[in-house]
Amino acid sequence: MENKNGIVPLLKIMEQKPDIVKKYIEIIIKEDIPVLCVNRGAQSKRTMPFKALYGNNNSFWKQGGNWEYFLSGDDYAKLRELAAANQNDLKVEYSAANEEKAQPQKPAPVQGFGSDLEEIAVLSDEEKIQKIENDNDRLKKLLDQKHAKPEVVAEALVETTRDAALINHTVLVDAMRLGDDEAKKLTQNLVNSTHEMVKTSTHLISEDIFNDDMMNTLVEKSNGTTVQHMTRVYLNGIAFLAYYNRLVSSSSIINKLRISFADRYRAFYRALLPHIPAEDLHLENVFYKGMRNIPPDFFSSWAVGFLIHDIGKASAVEYHEGEAAYNRDIVVEHVKVGYTSVMNKTNYPREAGLITGYHHEYYGDDSGYGYFRSYLDQYKKINPAAKQDYCITYELEPMLDFQAYAYFPAKILEIIDIYDSVTDPNRKYHEAMTPVAALTMMREEFIVKHRKIDMILFDIFAAFIKDKLKK
Repeated sequence: MENKNGIVPLLKIMEQKPDIVKKYIEIIIKEDIPVLCVNRGAQSKRTMPFKALYGNNNSFWKQGGNWEYFLSGDDYAKLRELAAANQNDLKVEYSAANEEKAQPQKPAPVQGFGSDLEEIAVLSDEEKIQKIENDNDRLKKLLDQKHAKPEVVAEALVETTRDAALINHTVLVDAMRLGDDEAKKLTQNLVNSTHEMVKTSTHLISEDIFNDDMMNTLVEKSNGTTVQHMTRVYLNGIAFLAYYNRLVSSSSIINKLRISFADRYRAFYRALLPHIPAEDLHLENVFYKGMRNIPPDFFSSWAVGFLIHDIGKASAVEYHEGEAAYNRDIVVEHVKVGYTSVMNKTNYPREAGLITGYHHEYYGDDSGYGYFRSYLDQYKKINPAAKQDYCITYELEPMLDFQAYAYFPAKILEIIDIYDSVTDPNRKYHEAMTPVAALTMMREEFIVKHRKIDMILFDIFAAFIKDKLKK
């Protein structure tokens, strides 16, 4: 199979029986075998960790286009040797895995999703989809009304968001019991209906559609703290993106940030990009291709990610909502489950998957967690001279190419997620903070003491919250 250049096409390697492909993938990941990526169109090539490519697309070698993927001849020989040597062990392991996948125990409803989940869970798949479609019709009617009452719009947004979160939860629990292809067939109608509902709701949500008191009153109609959190984060997330777009489009915020960058922000970002001389570090290094407006197609995909960001709790115990001590392993698990389930079991936009998996990265701080840091570590082992010249990217490609440290919507979600957690009046593990106290604490703990959330985005978020408090 080896060609004259001493490399083997990954596509050819993976044209084997499914059980052999599974063996190969496990060995490649375990042994950190790198992949040579060749772009025929640009006549360029680079070496990437297989795990990073696989994590973002579990059949990336089939995607076509200009990219082709190869293993070196030596690595391919090593792969075959290890596969043969471990054949018996692997057979036992994969047999057990397949048996577990074929006959899993369906998880009990998570208390954090509340008793509303029980009403949703008994619906058929067709009834669940119909419910989302009915909710979308409800939102469309409000969208057509020129002077709909804010409280009516707010109630509709809260209730339809709650329904979509619960329905996605129950369907994904079922999908986790299936193989990837079968799961994608099961969830396809859900994906389509949810995406349409999200598109409609984003047109209704404005930065000042309702205040916190109104939203909390409406959200608390649902008795599950997890679904309450998902609802608030989704609605606040879209409202903040609307605020951000208005600010960037209609004010001189970008010029103001450029002017104040050296005095206010440079030290913060210099710690993240130490290889860039201080005098050369500017706002354009923070945002790949510069700070700008969010296009409508990005907006819609990100909104889906905000809605399902905690969907990984489908197989996790109730961690922050219960009386039990904080368990980091369980908390980390919800990101892993959310990421892999959205990426592998559904056809949701890849952007939504990355938001679920990357929204606790915290710029690499030890307290953070997520897939990107492990992918980046692998990349640096293979390419030790590589540097990240940007902090945040709006597009996927610079993340997947490791040119930037963070994905814009994930950094937004980090901020909103933390803010909601510490201001939530129904969390049992802490006293709820006031909005002003929460912003003060977040600046001190997540920016000054530790570089976890983004400083510029937090400043804009703080302005957003303070504007809401004035109304």
